[in-house]
Amino acid sequence: MKKIKNQAIIFLLVLSANINGQSSKIDLYPEGIDCLNVLKPKIDYDESGRIFRKVANPQIWYYPTQKLKNGNNKTAVLIIPGGGYEALWIDKEGVDVAKWFNGLGISAFVLKHRIPYWEGKECRSEVALSDAQRAIRIIRKNAKKWGIDPEKIGVLGFSAGGHLASTLSTHHDQGLKKSNLEIEKTGCRPDFSILIYPVVTMKSPYVHLGSRKSLIGEMPSSEMVEYFSNELQVKADTPPTILIHSDDDSVVLVENSVNYYLALRKFKIPAALHIWEDGGHGYGLAKNEGSVKDWPDICHKWMIQRKLLKH
Repeated sequence: MKKIKNQAIIFLLVLSANINGQSSKIDLYPEGIDCLNVLKPKIDYDESGRIFRKVANPQIWYYPTQKLKNGNNKTAVLIIPGGGYEALWIDKEGVDVAKWFNGLGISAFVLKHRIPYWEGKECRSEVALSDAQRAIRIIRKNAKKWGIDPEKIGVLGFSAGGHLASTLSTHHDQGLKKSNLEIEKTGCRPDFSILIYPVVTMKSPYVHLGSRKSLIGEMPSSEMVEYFSNELQVKADTPPTILIHSDDDSVVLVENSVNYYLALRKFKIPAALHIWEDGGHGYGLAKNEGSVKDWPDICHKWMIQRKLLKH
């Protein structure tokens, strides 16, 4: 009985927070979805809020900022929650972070993407990247209407969401000019990346096996492993990046961030790497989490340095 009561309290708190804070939900594919699944949406709850297990209708949740510091910064961030490509910690690593960005005067979008683990084999490796690419296209296409600078649209990802963010940062285009869909003619390159304890590689010995299995299967081809090992996919137009990690992260090894940072340096791409001695994994905004709690402030200062924010 006590467990049921606690779950009910959590549900009501989450519901209240989102009624008060959420602005709008935008479907990614109003024209219809390729690789359409027939999943019944599934949501779990823990003390951090909602955990999406199955997604049938991918969306971005738009949180426009109401706090404009020294005028409109016109910067926007697409936030991708983690969950090992098996789930999405949509509140802890999504909605809560969007509200933090709003407090800095930044508009934010939370990506509710299709989750590879639950998809059919023929679509599993494609759906999350397609959803992330479409999300950036929509934000850039509507930038003027939403008061956003189309050249200041970034991506932030946690854990497996960091893998998707780094995949988007290394697998993008300037628009598919021959597409029959107008939205596809808009470029999907993020202008900056913020990667928080990210999965980056699909190669041993540093791979997070759960994410790899969910994304490309238990016995993936060497071509698929290389394609999704993003430290190998960095090129001259990969965006400037800040990486946040903890040395004692036993879930996603810190070498994921280190090797991506080294790849960025090879191409002389502006990059920052911050590694804490402790902190572990999955801390989100890291409130009351020791020294790693400073990462949001460091990220804020990096954005000022990159002239994405004024103050």
